[in-house]
Amino acid sequence: MNTTRIPVAAALAAFACAAALPAQTVAITGGTVYPVSGPVIERGTVLMRDGKIAAVGASVAVPAGAERIDATGKMVTPGFVNAGTQLGLVEVGFGAGTRETNPRTPDGIAAAARSWDGLNPRSVMIPPAREGGVTSVVSLPAGGLIAGQAAFLDLVDGTATDMLVRAPAVMVAQVGSDDDADVGNRGQLMSRLRTFIEDTRYFASHRSEFDRGQARTLSAGRADLEAMISVVQGRVPLLVAADKSSDILAAIALGKEYGLKVIIAGGAEAWMVARELAGAKVPVLAGAMMNIPYAFTALGSRQDNVALLRKEGVEVALIGNAGGGDEELFNVRNIRFEAGNAVGYGMSRDDALRAVTLAPALIFGVADRVGSLRTGSEANVVIWDGDPFEFASHAEAVFVRGKRYQDHSRQDQLTDRYKTLPPAYQKP
Repeated sequence: MNTTRIPVAAALAAFACAAALPAQTVAITGGTVYPVSGPVIERGTVLMRDGKIAAVGASVAVPAGAERIDATGKMVTPGFVNAGTQLGLVEVGFGAGTRETNPRTPDGIAAAARSWDGLNPRSVMIPPAREGGVTSVVSLPAGGLIAGQAAFLDLVDGTATDMLVRAPAVMVAQVGSDDDADVGNRGQLMSRLRTFIEDTRYFASHRSEFDRGQARTLSAGRADLEAMISVVQGRVPLLVAADKSSDILAAIALGKEYGLKVIIAGGAEAWMVARELAGAKVPVLAGAMMNIPYAFTALGSRQDNVALLRKEGVEVALIGNAGGGDEELFNVRNIRFEAGNAVGYGMSRDDALRAVTLAPALIFGVADRVGSLRTGSEANVVIWDGDPFEFASHAEAVFVRGKRYQDHSRQDQLTDRYKTLPPAYQKP
C-alpha cells in the first residue's frame, strides 16, 4: 500500500507557507479519538475526504495515496464551538467604525438585521481563535429589545457566505439588563416583546390586509415582522440574554405561552431555576470563569453554575463569561479554559467536552454537520498534544472542512519578535 507516515509536527512544517490547504484525503491514525457522539476510541483513525469525515473507528482502512498523520499519544477531538462571540463583527472595541453588533432603531426592534451582512471574514481575530482549536462560532448582535439575527459560522477562509453553516441560526433578544436602561424596565420589555410576537402572528395571517393598508396598527414594519415569522412558527430559536432568575423564568413562560424555542444566554442565576429549565427543555449558554456579582441581575452568580445545570439535565453550551467582553472577541480561543474551569467546579469532563462541541451544535440545529466526529459530518478536527483543557496543551493540527490551517497570528508575530534579542540588549 502506497502510503506515507509523518508525525504531526513534520506534517505541519511542510505547509508552513500556506494558511490553508485544499481538501484532500487525510487519515489521522493512532490517536485517542473523542467522537463526542459515541465512546472514546483508543488508537483510532479519523479518515477525511473532500471536506467530510469519511470514517471513524479503530479498524478503518486507509486508502492508498492518503496522507497519514501519526497522532500516537495525542488526543483527537471535533473542532471546538464558541457559541457566544462577536467574532467578525467587532475589530476594535472602542472603534465605532469597526462595530457591527448594535443595530440602532428608535423602538429597539431590529429583527430584520442580519449579523452576517456586516461580517468581516478577514478579521485578524479569526486566526488566533482557530489556532486555539475553535473551528466554529456563533457571532451575536446585541442591544435593544430585538438585536437581530445571528448565524452559525465555520472559520474557513473566503467570504461571509462561505463561512455560513446556518443562517439565521437564532434571533437575539433581551428581557432584562442593567446596561440598557433606555430600552425600558422589565415590565415594559416583556409587554413590548409580547406585543411584537402577537403582531407577527397577526401579520402572518393577514398579509393581504396589510398590503391593502387595511390591517390594524402594528408595532413594527414589514421587514421586522417578516423576519420574526420563523421564530413564532418555531423554526428559528429565540435567544434571550438574561442573568436574573426571574428574567429566566419570564423567558421560559414566554416560550410556553407562544410555542417558541427559547435559549438562555448568560444565565448567571440559571442554577436557581435549573429544574424549570430542564422541564421546559430550554438550553443555556453560560460560562465558568465568573462568580462575582458584577451586576444587580447577577447577585446569585456562582462558579459551579454550569455543573449544577447539567446535574439537572439542562443542555449547556459553554461561552466566555470572564468579564470585560474580551472573551467574545480577542479571547474566543479561551473557550477551552472555560471548559477546564467547569471541570474544576464539578462538571464532568465528558459534559465539558460536549459543551464546547456537540451541545452548541444541537442547540443551534446543526448537529448533522458539526460538533462530533462521525461519518458524513464536516471534517472539523483538532489534534491536541495533551488535554485541551490544560493550559500548557496546544492544538498541533486544525482542520476546518477538511482543510488544514496553520495560522501565524499577530500574537505569534509578537512572540517571534522577542525570541531573538538585539545584540545591544543587556539584562538588567
